[in-house]
Amino acid sequence: YRFNIGKKLSLNNPQTFNEKMQWLKLNNRNPLFSKMVDKYEVRQYVEEAIGNEYLIPLLKVWDKAEEIDFDLLPNEFVLKCNHDSGSVIICKDKKTFDREKAIKALNYKLNRDMFYWSREWPYKDIKRKIICEKYMCDSNVDVLRVFKIFNFNKGEQIIQVIHNDKTSLETVDYYDKQWNKLCMRQNFPNSDNVIEKPKTLNNMLKLAKILSRDFPFLRTDFYEIDGKIYFSEFTFFSDAGIVGFDPEEWDLILGQRIDITNLTKYTNGD
Repeated sequence: YRFNIGKKLSLNNPQTFNEKMQWLKLNNRNPLFSKMVDKYEVRQYVEEAIGNEYLIPLLKVWDKAEEIDFDLLPNEFVLKCNHDSGSVIICKDKKTFDREKAIKALNYKLNRDMFYWSREWPYKDIKRKIICEKYMCDSNVDVLRVFKIFNFNKGEQIIQVIHNDKTSLETVDYYDKQWNKLCMRQNFPNSDNVIEKPKTLNNMLKLAKILSRDFPFLRTDFYEIDGKIYFSEFTFFSDAGIVGFDPEEWDLILGQRIDITNLTKYTNGD
């Protein structure tokens, strides 16, 4: 925390967003979190909470990359590990798809432990798998936009919008619920223009409220694909709580929206 933020961490009286992320890592170890960040197990949680119509269709699940029978998969598909971030492999044409390269990459990802990077404990004990989902595309954009909703237990919400995700042109913007662009940035540049408001924003915010109602903070990530909402993932500690804000005042503003005063603690051994 000190290396990335440049300040000493206060755990006795956390005030900022990033300080409270660290406090929650240490003191709010609800065992349900591990299921919710597992990209395979979370599907049941989302289905029970809001319905399976918001889930991207699942095609197959394996324990090892060598078990994948590519001949049985459709021409387009998406492979990813269930326990990490950034392991997505997209196939748009099996004729040109490098299967051996994909297997090698997935095996590398299966051996990578997210916990040791930033001590986000929910990822530590996930039973690792490879999942295959339907390839999803939107007729209006080349790269799907990701709408990441910050849900605070004091009732507020803001929307983080990822444009050109995982490309060299990636930008990240922040909006309030009325779709006013906020003067704020973190580790990616803002886009030059106001991004079009998603048609499903109001419903997206309602679903986010339902999914996050029992937690002090939860980021709920969605896609809007041809006018329909699809769930992406949950994050309990956005950017692991070790990425600063510009202007810096946003760290405190967002931190004040998280109330940990009467939070029931779950710690190791509880």
